[in-house]
Amino acid sequence: MKRKQTEFLLASGRKVFDLDHRKKLNFALKQADAAYKKGKQQFSDLETTKKIAKNIKWQAIENLHTYLEAFETNFNRNGGRVIWAEDTQQALDAILNVCRKNEAKSIVKSKSIVTEEIHLNQFLTKHHIEILETDLGEYIQQLDGEAPYHIVAPSLHKSKEDVAQLFHEKLNVPPDLSPEELTLVARNILRKKYAAAEIGITGINFILADIGGIAITENEGNAWLSASAPKIHIAITGIEKILPSVHDLNLFWPLLATHGSGQRTTVYNSIYTGPKKQDETDGPEEMYVILLDNRRSHLLADPAARESLYCIRCGACLNVCPVYKNIGGHTYGTTYSGPIGAVISPYLNDAAEYQHLSFASSLCGACTEVCPVHINLHNLLLNNRRNAVEQNLISASEQIGWKIWKKINQHRLLMNWPGGATKTFLVGKLFRQHWGIRRILPEFTHKTFNQFTKNKPDSK
Repeated sequence: MKRKQTEFLLASGRKVFDLDHRKKLNFALKQADAAYKKGKQQFSDLETTKKIAKNIKWQAIENLHTYLEAFETNFNRNGGRVIWAEDTQQALDAILNVCRKNEAKSIVKSKSIVTEEIHLNQFLTKHHIEILETDLGEYIQQLDGEAPYHIVAPSLHKSKEDVAQLFHEKLNVPPDLSPEELTLVARNILRKKYAAAEIGITGINFILADIGGIAITENEGNAWLSASAPKIHIAITGIEKILPSVHDLNLFWPLLATHGSGQRTTVYNSIYTGPKKQDETDGPEEMYVILLDNRRSHLLADPAARESLYCIRCGACLNVCPVYKNIGGHTYGTTYSGPIGAVISPYLNDAAEYQHLSFASSLCGACTEVCPVHINLHNLLLNNRRNAVEQNLISASEQIGWKIWKKINQHRLLMNWPGGATKTFLVGKLFRQHWGIRRILPEFTHKTFNQFTKNKPDSK
């Protein structure tokens, strides 16, 4: 068994029986579900809207190189600079070069799942550059030394009491502050950092090809401040975030808001097309956009998995997934958790180490049903499972076991041969470790199905 799979099974076993964790997670996800049900009422025909959105993303991904090159041309014309990063190291090196060029010692950063993917905070800290998360949820996670728990809500698994205790320990404030008071504590600290930081780093929700712009949507205003207060703005994103036109935001901004947080639209919606012009007083003096591949081209090259690149990172599939609801985000051991994480992680990482995630699913289809761009997630999970088998990524013992199972089920004599007691004994030996630790394994009847039907009285 692979190391990541072993870690996943052990962590899952702990979390699924952690009642305190389950209580906090279910409370948060029930709120998310109620907000989504209310928010989606703004669409008169949500299913048609999703189909239109999927068609736009299909067009964008099928012509990815064309739209990315158009974005680069238009963004450069506006005074910005596009940096292409093939992998994690190239992205990190590019950011470090900008920091060294400007002798930067302090960075403010808004929420960005891609920077988690490349472990940017740890990298810059090693180079003695302070980087501070400015999204409240991300700030809480950074104080606690944890990765985000959820794509949209990084500290979803923490109660207000947990956060109050954390602030008490890390920031030396009273331990019984209310959520409003805790927010004010964080704001007072962060506001000073905006003024001192030489560089602001943000993620990107959508790349706009036709105007050479990037769109960022948020609720706290921290991304707006990170992008505009420092003299240099670095935005980083995966290449799949492309949209053909700025006019597509009329559809995608409400879809993202509703599926991400249950809102009609988020509080702050900004478009950046480059650094400030000579006649402008606000905005950064320099602006860079880093377009990260990091094996996304592997997904692009696979026609069966390509539609996973349509994802707009709303997190809705996590909220409805029965597996995520029980084991939470950190258990996955990946940057991207939940159904979408299980689909893309084997492509973005070592497939042999992460193929087990695609088997951690009930295949109920709730993720596919809720997806705002109609990604067929449960079928993509099946596709990954098939790939794992065809590439011999499952263990030899499992392969042998299924071959024996197939052989037995293809021959009635083999099915009938062992007695009930023997079958019960064999199943207990073979499956006790994986299935029987917390379950009662079945006991087989002494009569075979054939014997039972032959001895049954005629019903006529």
